[in-house]
Amino acid sequence: MSSSEPNKNSGTDNLPFVLFISIIAALGGFLFGFDSGVINGAVDALQREFDSDEVGTGFNVASMLLGCALGAFFAGTLADRFGRKPVMIATAVAFIISAWGSGASGSSGEFVFFRILGGLAVGAASILTPAYISEIAPARIRGRLASLQQLMIVIGLLAAFLSNYLIATAAGGASETHWEGFAAWQWMFWMELIPASLFLVGLIFIPESPRFLISDGKESKAKAILDRLISGGGAPEKIKEIRDTVLREKKSSLLDLIEQKTGKIHPIIWVGLGLAALQQFTGINVVFYYGSTLWQAAGFTEEDALLTNVINGSVNIAFTFLAIALIDKVGRKPLLLVGALGQAFMLAIMAITFFFAPVAETGNLELGDTSGWVALLAANGYIAFFAFSWGPVMWVMLGEMFPNRFRGAALAVCGISQWGSNFIITMTFPVLLGSIGLGLSYGIYAAFGILAYFFVWKFITETKGRTLEDISKDTAD
Repeated sequence: MSSSEPNKNSGTDNLPFVLFISIIAALGGFLFGFDSGVINGAVDALQREFDSDEVGTGFNVASMLLGCALGAFFAGTLADRFGRKPVMIATAVAFIISAWGSGASGSSGEFVFFRILGGLAVGAASILTPAYISEIAPARIRGRLASLQQLMIVIGLLAAFLSNYLIATAAGGASETHWEGFAAWQWMFWMELIPASLFLVGLIFIPESPRFLISDGKESKAKAILDRLISGGGAPEKIKEIRDTVLREKKSSLLDLIEQKTGKIHPIIWVGLGLAALQQFTGINVVFYYGSTLWQAAGFTEEDALLTNVINGSVNIAFTFLAIALIDKVGRKPLLLVGALGQAFMLAIMAITFFFAPVAETGNLELGDTSGWVALLAANGYIAFFAFSWGPVMWVMLGEMFPNRFRGAALAVCGISQWGSNFIITMTFPVLLGSIGLGLSYGIYAAFGILAYFFVWKFITETKGRTLEDISKDTAD
C-alpha cells in the first residue's frame, strides 16, 4: 500500500514501524541472494560428485530457475487469494527444506529436486517482497524501501560468496571433507538454514497488507494496521483511497491482461516482459552463478576465484546503496539508461580482453598482470553499473508500473519472463564457454546492453513519487 504525502488531514507516516516490517519482508530477498549465490562455489565439486558433463552441470545450476519461474508465476495469485503473509511463511519453510536437502543429496536427481523447491521459494520471494513493501510504504520513499529487496539480495549473495570462500579454504577445496565428515560443498548449502530460520521467525511479527485485507472485506483489521502505519488519524482517509481503487476491481487473472477494447495484450505487459528479460540477457547471473568457474577459466586458482567472488559481492552491495540514495531523487528511467550503457561498455572491455588472451595447454586463458587487472576491474565496473540501476530498479518498476486491477497477474507473467531468461542464460553459458569461449560470450551480453538502452528510452515511463492509485488510473483502459 502506498501512502500519500503526509499532511494535516492524512496524518504522518510511522516510519520506524514501516522500516521494521520492510526489513523483515526483505529477508526474503537475502535468501533469494544466498540461494542464488551458494551454487557458485560448488559448481566444480558437484560436477565431480555427480560425474556430470557440460549440459548436466548447466542443468544442476539452472534447475533452481525452473522452480523460480513457477514460484514467481503462482505467488501473486496465491497471495491475492490467501494473503501476503501466509504465502511468505510457506516460502520460508520451502527455503529451509531446500537448504537441508540440497546439501544432503546423494545424486544429481535428488539435488535437482531440492534445488527446484528452493527455486519455488526464490521465485515467490522475488515477487512478494517488493509487492508487499510497495503496499505498505509511503509514496515519497517507496522506491528506497522497495530497493531493500535488491540490497538484501546482494547482501545475501556476498554472504554466500564469503561463506563458500571460508568453508572451501578451511577444508582445502569444495570437494574436500570438512566438519563431521561431510564435504565442504554440503556445508555451503547447510549454512542457509540459519537465515531461513530467522526469516520464518521474523514473519510472525509483521502484519498482513492492508490493501489485501480491504480487498478481502476485512476493513476493521486493515484499520488496526493502518493506525500503526499512519499516526495522527489518517487511517480512515487511506482506507477510502484504497477502497476506491481496489474494491471496484475483481481479483486479477490472466484474462485481465487483455485489453477489452482491442482484444490484445495490454501494452504495459509487453514493457514489463521486456524489462524483466533484458535484466538477465546482459549476463549478470553468469558472474553470480559461475563466478568461480569463470575466473578459473580465465586462469585464476580456485581460492583466488572464490576470493574474487567476495570482491564482486562487496562492489555489488556498495553500489546498491548508491541506487537507494538516487532512485527517489533521480528517478527510475535515468538510472536504467545509464546502467544499460555502462554495462555494455564494461562487458565489451571484458569481451575484448578474453578474446585476445592466449590459451594455455589446460584450455584455460592465460591473463597477464595487465590484462588480468583490466578484466577484474571491468567485471567489477559491470557489477557496479548493474547494482545501481538494473538490479534494484527492475524490481521496483515491476512493483509499481501495473494497475491494481491486474498487478498480480502481470507480476506472474513478468516473473516467468525474468526467470525464464535467467534459465536460458544459465543453461547456455557452459555450452558457450566450451564452444565459442569467454570473449565471444561476453560480446553477446554486451550487445544486449545496447538493446536494453534503446528499449528503456522508447518504452519506459517514469513512476517516481507517484502513488500506486495514480499509476493505476494512468494505465487504465
